Amino acid sequence: MHAPLSTLKILDFSTLLPGPFASKTLADLGAEVLRVETSSRPDITRSLPANLKGGLNVHASLNRSKHSIGLNLKHPEAVKIVNKLVKKYDIVLEQFRPGVMKRLGLDYKQLRVQNPSLIFCSLTGYGQTGSYKYRAGHDLNYLAISGFSNYSRRKNELPVPLGVQVADMSGGSYHVVIGILSAVIHRHLTGEGQAIDISMADAMFSMNVFEGANWLAGGEGAEPESTFLNGGTLYDYYQTKDGRIVSVSSLEPKFFAALINAMELPKTLLEISLSDQKSQKRLKKILKKRFLERPWTEWEVVFSGCDACVELVLEFSEAMENQHFKDREMFVNVPDLSGSTQRQIASPFKFSSCKAVYRHVGVELGEQTEMVLKGIGYSLKKINELAKAGVCEVKKSN
Repeated sequence: MHAPLSTLKILDFSTLLPGPFASKTLADLGAEVLRVETSSRPDITRSLPANLKGGLNVHASLNRSKHSIGLNLKHPEAVKIVNKLVKKYDIVLEQFRPGVMKRLGLDYKQLRVQNPSLIFCSLTGYGQTGSYKYRAGHDLNYLAISGFSNYSRRKNELPVPLGVQVADMSGGSYHVVIGILSAVIHRHLTGEGQAIDISMADAMFSMNVFEGANWLAGGEGAEPESTFLNGGTLYDYYQTKDGRIVSVSSLEPKFFAALINAMELPKTLLEISLSDQKSQKRLKKILKKRFLERPWTEWEVVFSGCDACVELVLEFSEAMENQHFKDREMFVNVPDLSGSTQRQIASPFKFSSCKAVYRHVGVELGEQTEMVLKGIGYSLKKINELAKAGVCEVKKSN
């Protein structure tokens, strides 16, 4: 079986998490990705602690299947190289602040001269326009400005930093993937390339589906523990006698009925409406008290025989050993550059007629500089001259 995106070629100027996770998603689906890097602006994921022999864990996974060319983009010769590359790599992904690529002579307007069908995707925190466009920011800031952090906390408590970077990946990475693939379809239909402006703050703001609709219809803004999905109803976490935490999302009538029956609670509780906050508060007290009466091992038996939308909150080590994810083949052995393999989390996409690809773990900076430059007409002598002049960085074989 073939990989679905095997005809796409991407020049990736991004670092850290949002851009690289997007290009990783595309590379898993077959796209050819060439990272454009420089040691003067190193990717932090290259310096994160490693637990595995011979590789950097996060970088090895986040940048698998990608090649790397080392270029000093402040040098005019490096700009010339990029102009040659865009004739072959017809998608550009960049994550600089607005205006940086233009100052380098590498913005959409200038690169499309070399390739009129070029797709140029810019991923930033706040977008290419607007009063915040030059601000620095990270995941936490985009969650904060979108309103999400405030109504996702407990009353009278600070918001909790999430372990998963929702704004970076859901807001940034996946919107990049959707934007690029939409532009690819548009290009297929019209022959036209285009620029794409993705803002992680915009993306998170657009995810205010329930709260945004209510506000714009004249309602009030969501407050902590005030809605049926942010702790204002039984939809919440509960602790068991042995200190384990259980997630309960029995919102629909059939699941709510299954919950009440399994926990042997009064049938009169089934009459409680989701919109009745006072009664929901009373229901939650009853559930909290009931869950504390037994350890999870007993509750597990109780809920194993019914469909009530109740799941144990797993420690991460438990999640990594969960049989369901093994059944779903969510782990893969990716070849490393030493001839061995590294175990990584697999792509979540399951196709009936094609499959994901895992060519190799993330490579060292400049690993393919020589190969790529030879591919666009540079001789080995010229490459060595460019390296000596600080234009490019070449990883020398041991």
